[in-house]
Amino acid sequence: MTGAKKKKKSMLWGKMHTPQCEDIIQWCRRRLPILDWAPHYNLKENLLPDTVSGIMLAVQQVTQGLAFAVLSSVHPVFGLYGSLFPAIIYAIFGMGRHVATGTFALTSLISANAVERIVPQNIQNLTTQSNTSVLGLSDFEMQRIHVAVAVSFLGGVIQVAMFVLQLGSATFVVTEPVISAMTTGAATHVVTSQVKYLLGMKMPYISGPLGFFHIYAYVFENIKSVRLEALLLSLLSIVVLVLVKELNEQFKRKIKVVLPVDLVLIIAASFACYCTNMENTYGLEVVGRIPQGIPSPRAPPMNILSAVITEAFGVALVGYVASLALAQGSAKKFKYSIDDNQEFLAHGLSNIVSSFFFCIPSAAAMGRTAGLYSTGAKTQVACLISCIFVLIVIYAIGPLLYWLPMCVLASIIVVGLKGMLIQFRDLKKYWNVDKIDWGIWVSTYVFTICFAANVGLLFGVVCTIAIVIGRFPRAMTLSIKNMKEMEFKVKTEMDSENLQQVKIISINNPLVFLNAKKFYTDLMNIIQKENACNQPLDDTSKCEQNTLLNSLSNGNCNEEVSQSCPNEKCSLILDCSGFTFFDYSGVSMLVEVYMDCEGRSVDVLLAHCTTSLIKAMTYYGNLDSEKPIFFESVSAAISHIHSNKNLSKLSDHSEV
Repeated sequence: MTGAKKKKKSMLWGKMHTPQCEDIIQWCRRRLPILDWAPHYNLKENLLPDTVSGIMLAVQQVTQGLAFAVLSSVHPVFGLYGSLFPAIIYAIFGMGRHVATGTFALTSLISANAVERIVPQNIQNLTTQSNTSVLGLSDFEMQRIHVAVAVSFLGGVIQVAMFVLQLGSATFVVTEPVISAMTTGAATHVVTSQVKYLLGMKMPYISGPLGFFHIYAYVFENIKSVRLEALLLSLLSIVVLVLVKELNEQFKRKIKVVLPVDLVLIIAASFACYCTNMENTYGLEVVGRIPQGIPSPRAPPMNILSAVITEAFGVALVGYVASLALAQGSAKKFKYSIDDNQEFLAHGLSNIVSSFFFCIPSAAAMGRTAGLYSTGAKTQVACLISCIFVLIVIYAIGPLLYWLPMCVLASIIVVGLKGMLIQFRDLKKYWNVDKIDWGIWVSTYVFTICFAANVGLLFGVVCTIAIVIGRFPRAMTLSIKNMKEMEFKVKTEMDSENLQQVKIISINNPLVFLNAKKFYTDLMNIIQKENACNQPLDDTSKCEQNTLLNSLSNGNCNEEVSQSCPNEKCSLILDCSGFTFFDYSGVSMLVEVYMDCEGRSVDVLLAHCTTSLIKAMTYYGNLDSEKPIFFESVSAAISHIHSNKNLSKLSDHSEV
């Protein structure tokens, strides 16, 4: 008996540790998403829109690369490299089809802290200005990029470590209000960092707690040093950019190709600066010499990794959270799914591999991703095409950017942050949906402004969890294990052949960010099971299960499943009497359930809704106002289903 058990155990062990060819293929497709979509790429339908989007994206990549490199306190040419290599790596490993990875304002700000701390500006005169370094840059510039590269490398290692630990599943604690407040605060920091270029002022690097306020204090103390020419050119550039972008957005359906105003402005400003010699005549600061070509890869300096660990964690967390929010948004918009852990791997490898090519820390940017939306990009091919044009700039066009005024470049960056800055409008939404989330938004924004993006993110997460813990004693349980599912089929008097199937689901717990995603997943699983109808019943049958905690494989009322019933229609009643409280994430998930069910031709009715829940859902979602959704009780919802059925049959008979 013992020998038989050992033999059986050894056979199971051999099966577990013998990888099959199909398993290897599935693993490769899971870890290399490009193998999943590239073989099915439709050249005829997708190549043209991807090419147009790639060209427009390349303009943004070049301008933002130059500006964010300066924001990171390194030479502008390294921003061009940061717009090239991370985009290629993410296209191979990333799952977001409309996510534009490259240089990012938030990660640049964080890495600038390490650069300015380890290689401050005041030691520039002590370093040699030799042309024997990489690309003919000074030793001072090379020391600075080495620090930024170290931040990128270590940040990528942290992200890959989080992928190995499968921490992507823990990102649900970073709620939408926290992300919105953190990115808005960081965008405010970026605008503040560009003030010295917009005004043409010489300003020392200011950072640390309350550094935001110290910068504006310095500006007002030295207001007489503002260069009027730089200010006027900045205002003119901002007005032109905003006006043309708004016109492009308004008439994008009538015109096939939008005007690349960023590119036009760069060419016009560079040409005007060259012809009038603004650098010497008016003292305007320009981008300066852009070296040609890409240097040979070099390993990041390992001796300073311990000195940049704080900034590396900030880059890893802030960059990933902002990028994941964009990937999830694009997946929701275009109806596909992403793996949170795979995104950790994609961004981690983007930072690690790119650090060998002198790239500053990278992440996805809202402005570039929104640009892919507006120009009709279909896949990551658009990002790969943009890399071709970035290469052309690096090897051919780069030197022509010497005369680009920094005030114009700063104006492009400020206008490009519009998408983040207008998130202030979310305050009204949070106030109407959940005032506690409104308070979290405001406090997270204040902490981000006063300290830094990573500090604001950490505060927002801790604050959200603490508030939920404080509210939770009012609830019965955290997990949605008290769901009661009831299903019955009723023959109506007007139509004895067709069955009206009604499924009632009651949840006796709160719906918050902790369980909102699982609520949606389990509910969709229940609805998908309706593709195979149960055995037709003569009267009413009921079943009651704890479906959300356990597997849904036994979720039907009967063990045997028959062929689908084409004449059967389904309605879903959600009994909301157990929603002791909810937050913004819970409301948004309820609205998403309603929209998805409508797309599946499943009528959704909500019973026992509180006034606050009705107000929040009505404000958040564009619900169908012509069709009643909210009911005082489950019986009222069932009566509405029956009366609606009879009315529809009467109208059909009257038409006949």
